[in-house]
Amino acid sequence: MRLYDEIIHDILTSLEKQDKHILPVGAAADPVSRDWQDAGKAMMILQSDMAYELGGHNLPAVGNTLVTTEEDFVPEDEIILIGKDLPEITEDTPYARIALVRVAKDSIGTGDRLYNTIRNIGYFRYHIYPKGFMLRVSSSNDRESVRVAAEALNEGLNFTAIGNAILRALHLHKEVEAVRIIFITDPKVDYGRLQDGLKKTKQITATIDHMLKDVNMDCGSCGLQEICDEIEGLREMHFGMSEEHT
Repeated sequence: MRLYDEIIHDILTSLEKQDKHILPVGAAADPVSRDWQDAGKAMMILQSDMAYELGGHNLPAVGNTLVTTEEDFVPEDEIILIGKDLPEITEDTPYARIALVRVAKDSIGTGDRLYNTIRNIGYFRYHIYPKGFMLRVSSSNDRESVRVAAEALNEGLNFTAIGNAILRALHLHKEVEAVRIIFITDPKVDYGRLQDGLKKTKQITATIDHMLKDVNMDCGSCGLQEICDEIEGLREMHFGMSEEHT
């Protein structure tokens, strides 16, 4: 499955010259970060209680989850930070969260099963509630910003805690073999390029959905033909699905 691999390659290429901090995973993390409390449900952090907002005041706020079967992209579980960690930030800052998720090649199938797997993995962000870290997702504006509570920072909240919480949530999906999480707060990063990657990711997923709803569509008259022609695997998927229904 190579649907999102071109986007993943472009993201990794755009970030390869950035200074990176590798954060501890699992047992290597300190006890506070490893066992950071999950609130169990969505919480409200008022402006009076927050220290700052990641992606606040219309600063870049990109959240993207991309699925691949390529081990070269995601060799093992990893948490990477580009920029300042949460305790070091003192004001609203640009923000990006990229999750590269490697799944087993024979685990996700095709058609409805493939689409549902991709969507369910992407929905992980609606099922984690780290204390003091309030996710604010706007699908219509393609934004994923975060309010960070001042009290949580005093208690030790950092990206190690958030990264490990995301890893645990994603590994609840039996198809997932490894995850590379990249947090970005460095204002010098090209967030526009990351936003373009998110837009293309959504186009690919929407195209798969469109194929499932109209397997016998005429490619010549389809408004999604450009993205279908551009992405390796989409046209092949469509023709394979069409043959199954003939």
